[in-house]
Formats: sequence, structure tokens, C-alpha cells
Amino acid sequence: MAAEEAAKSSPLPPYPEMILEAIDALNDKNGSNKSAISKHIEGKYGDLPPAHASLLTAHLARMKESGELIFLKNNYFRADAPDAPPKRGRGRPPKQRDPNAPPPPPKPLSPRGRGRPPKAKAPQDALDAAVEQATAGMPKPRGRPPKKAKTAAPAAPAAAAPAGDGSAPVKRGRGRPPKVRPAAPSETAAA
Repeated sequence: MAAEEAAKSSPLPPYPEMILEAIDALNDKNGSNKSAISKHIEGKYGDLPPAHASLLTAHLARMKESGELIFLKNNYFRADAPDAPPKRGRGRPPKQRDPNAPPPPPKPLSPRGRGRPPKAKAPQDALDAAVEQATAGMPKPRGRPPKKAKTAAPAAPAAAAPAGDGSAPVKRGRGRPPKVRPAAPSETAAA
């Protein structure tokens, strides 16, 4: 009884020690999952901090990254255990080849390379002639060319022309034109 009380009153060992001890005690050939490790620690030490689950998760992740533990199929193994599975790299493993089989024949060179084929280049003489034709005459001024002024617009219908002097139509301003109000009944009757 006194030994149990002394063990409970003593501070907890560090989490990495408790985790390694739990994996050894569980001694499962398929490894130990997080819930089994947690139950073993709770059963042995009892008084655990309220954040036990998050502490256990953090220490398991740290030990996995440092290489102390191997994580395979949701189970943890000791890295130094003799029956621990080998560490695999990322991606699909290469296919196993028969050592006695002859090597595969070399692949024939394809007539085309990868990707879109390049456009056929024009002969240099044709390019020079095109450049001369484009640069013939006056040198081109810098910037965007000015808008061409409208000349001799077709005759506008009489309804579109303003009721003024009847000469050329008035240039429209920017934006939406104002809404045309119908004539009031009293004005039409008076006229």
C-alpha cells in the first residue's frame, strides 16, 4: 500500500518514456495504436494532466518525426525494435524484377519529341521582305494613333435632328441621354 501511494505522489515520468514503456508492455506484433497507448498510461499512472490527450498526440508526432517511432497503418512501432517494418519512401515502390530474366529491349526512339511540335520557320529571304514591306514609308509615330474624325455622316432622319435651325445634327454627349417627357395634355390642346 505504501509503495503505491509513493508511486502516485511522485511526479510523472516524461511522456516519451511513458510512450516507449507502453509500446514495450503491449508487445503487439502489429504495433500499438494511440488509444491503446493512452489506456495503458492511464491505467498505470492514474493522475494525468487534463490535457493528456493533446500531450500524447504531440509527443507521438514529435517522436515519429525524430525517428524514435515508426508509424505504419495507424500503429506505432519502436524504431530500434528488431521486428519493426522497414521505412518506406514516398510514392509507389518500384516493381520487383526477376534477377535471372534478360534485360528488357530498349525502347525505340520515337520520331516526335514530347509536347507540341514547333512551327515551320519561313526562309530568311521571306522574313526580310516582310520586314521591309512593313517598315516602308514614313516611320511610325509613337503611341496610340488618334481617332479619325467622322466626315460626311449620312443624312439623319428628321426626328433625330433638333428642332433648332435644321442644319447639321448636334454631337451627342457622353453617357445616357436624358429621358424624353411626353407633352402635357394642356399644351397639346392649346396648340
